[in-house]
Order: sequence, then structure tokens, then C-alpha cells
Amino acid sequence: MIDNLINFLTDKKILILGFGVEGQSTYKIIRKYLKNQLLYIADKEKNFNEKYEMLTDDVNAKYLSGKEYLDNLDDYDIIIKSPGISLKDIDISAFKQKITSQLELLLEFFDVYTIGVTGTKGKSTTSSLIYEMISKQGKNTLLLGNIGIPIFDYIDVIKKDMIVVLEISSHQLEYVKKSPNISIFLNLYEEHLDHYKSINEYIEAKANIFKYKKKEDYFLYNADNKYVRDVVEKHKKEMGECYNNIYPISFENREYYDKNKIIYENGIIKNYENVKLYNSSDERKLLGNHNLNNIMFVLAVSEILKLDLKKTVETINIFNPLPHRMELVGTFDEITYYNDSIATVPESAMNSIEAIKNINTLIIGGMDRGINYQEFIEFLNNSDIGNLICLPTTGHNIADKITNNTMRIYKVETMEDAVNIAKKVTKKGNNCLLSPAASSYGFFKNFKERGEKFKRLVKNQ
Repeated sequence: MIDNLINFLTDKKILILGFGVEGQSTYKIIRKYLKNQLLYIADKEKNFNEKYEMLTDDVNAKYLSGKEYLDNLDDYDIIIKSPGISLKDIDISAFKQKITSQLELLLEFFDVYTIGVTGTKGKSTTSSLIYEMISKQGKNTLLLGNIGIPIFDYIDVIKKDMIVVLEISSHQLEYVKKSPNISIFLNLYEEHLDHYKSINEYIEAKANIFKYKKKEDYFLYNADNKYVRDVVEKHKKEMGECYNNIYPISFENREYYDKNKIIYENGIIKNYENVKLYNSSDERKLLGNHNLNNIMFVLAVSEILKLDLKKTVETINIFNPLPHRMELVGTFDEITYYNDSIATVPESAMNSIEAIKNINTLIIGGMDRGINYQEFIEFLNNSDIGNLICLPTTGHNIADKITNNTMRIYKVETMEDAVNIAKKVTKKGNNCLLSPAASSYGFFKNFKERGEKFKRLVKNQ
């Protein structure tokens, strides 16, 4: 199947836009098959090409770096854009159709069954659990995409009998014109507003996961999330007969969804035929109602693929939370610490607080991206959290709006300060949770670096 892709790329004027992890992955696969074709590579880092040994002897590559890296984009036949590159401040109307990505090239040129998972939160957990479920039932599968494994790292080993599970971000979906065989839309909250001109642009980018589905494809979506529900309704008419095989997933048991729905009722997850799929009282490692909601999507995929339900349930119950997602760091000096650094929006932090319970100390704060925190502030004001440790910038802003007289507020500047105070003020036998409700950017490279630092400080490493 790789031949279809290589034939498409051959003798084209190609720009690799962005030379991070995914851009490097794109370069390697093109050079593997098109060793002498002229390639253009653009990145905002000045003289970026001098950093990479793979580029040292490449006489057939030309580089654009620094402030001019986005100039003259209309000059190319194909622009393979990395997810992190934002074009929101550029008029792309003249060349929008030339923009593609690893994701779109996979969906376009590879005859392989794909399952795509998007949403503001829960993508990694849900896609990883789907992958584990399929793998443990003896099927040949790969987990790629936003999970941290570029699609092109495995593009030349993909075979027709595989099932490729894809974690997909809004950045990866922004320009695609293809949908996976099973598209999953978990939820949508205010996020990445620094990358888009408006919340509506963010919503429409996410909606590309289902807008191009074929009649035989499946679409699973969160019927309880207003943003998701509204955008599905918006595109329902234009999808025509492709608006088939739709699975509304409703934790709130919205009765007006009947066909194909998966619902949660009295502790039981059921399908549209009222068949019991899962008992929420089962012992499992994924805590919280938000994870039960993720499990509902996994069960729907199991139904669609006609997998063994007993084995599916076994996989769900033994699945461990991924790092930085309500991750148990350990108990030290009778205080139990949890790392939830992935919580970059307030909804995630509230879910984690409710799931873990007995939170005496909460550490919040990070980059201000213009997200509305009013609901989160009201949640904190009505909570029984004893200590709120606030990092800049959002943490400091939230601290000024707390009216809960029983809550002690600490404004700090660094993670070191936050952990040191947490160790002193958290009651023995209680929990301390890092759940920032904000992005790590500006203070850390990413949420992983933030979480790792928290864990090291807790363990005095």
C-alpha cells in the first residue's frame, strides 16, 4: 500500500512544514523511497537544519527558517503540515487545498481499517484502551497518532488485515477531508484557543473526524456534550444518507436518542437493545464518571467489531491509567499524592477531584489561554478542599476570586514552592492532587515535563 502514497508524492514540489517529531518522521519516509527528489523543509527555528545529522549530507533538500518560514506557501504542489503549526494569521484561501498531513495521507492511500478518537480530553486513555481490547482478542493492530507515535513511523509496515487505532488532535484534523472507518468524538471544551481564531474554528476542526464518513462507516459521539451535540446536528442534513451507523453515547440517558444508543442507567451500561454490557460496580482501575463515559465508547467499538464481550470487560477492568492522568504517585509521610498534569482544562480538574475524593490540597495554575474559569471557581467555592495552592498565571487569577472562607489560599511561583507547601499543610491520611486546569506552556515544555517534575519533588528525587 505504500506504493500508492509514493506514486502520489513522486515528482511533486513538496514542502514539509514544521520539523518537529512528525516533520522528521515525514522526511525519513520520503527519503527512504525518494532518495533524490528535491524536498523543501520549513521551520520557525532559525538554522534548524544544522541540528540534525540526517540533513547534513542531503544535497536535495532546501531549507526555510526563522521569520520567513511561512512565506510563499502557494509555490508548492503539496504542503505536508505538522500539527503544531498554526496558520490562523495567514490567508490560506489560495493554497488550502494543497495542505495535507500524515493522517490524511493514511486515510487517502491506505486500504486499512481505521478507528479515530478525538475530543478535548480522554483521547489517549480511550484510544489506548481500544488498542488493548483489540490486541488482546488476537487481532493485528497498531496505535498511532497524537499518542506520541507519528503515523509515518509505521506507514510502510501497515497491512490490509490490520486495525489502526488513531488518537487524533484538532490540529491533525484541521485540514483533513477524509474520515476513519469508526470515528469517535468524546467531548469538547474550551481548549487550544491560542491556535484558532475562535471556539467555532476549534469545533469545526474537530468535526472533520465525522464530516466525510461514508455510508458504511460508523460515528460515535457524546450526546451529553452540548458543543458536540450541536455540531453533529449542524452537519446532519449535509451528510444525507451518510448519517447512518450513528451511535449516540449518553451517560445522562437522554431518552430521545434511541437507535444505536449506548446508555448508562442505574449503574449499568446498556446497548440500544437493552442488553447489559458493563456493570459500573465492577472493580476497575479507571476511576470516575468521565472514565465510565470513555468506557462506553470502548464498549460500542467492541459491539461494532463483534468482539468477545467477556474479554472486552476483562481488558477494561485491568487497564491501568496512563501516566499524568490521575496517576497515583505514592503515599509519603501519610499523605497520598496524585499527578493529573494532563488536566489542562477546568472540566478535567473537576472530574478528577470528584473521582479521587478526599482531596485536602489541590495544586492548580498554568498558562492563561483565555478560557472561562467561572464554573471552576464556583466549584472550588462550594468544595471542602482545605488548601488551594496556586501557580501563575491562571492559578493567581483564580485565587483572587475564591470566597470559600474555610479554604486556605497559597500563591506560589514555582512547582518546588507548591510541593513544599503541600507537604507542610496537607492533613495526614488525606490526598494532595496536582490538577492544573491550565496548559503547561510558558512554564514547562509540555504536561509530561510538568508531571514528571511534580513526581520527582514529591519523592524528593
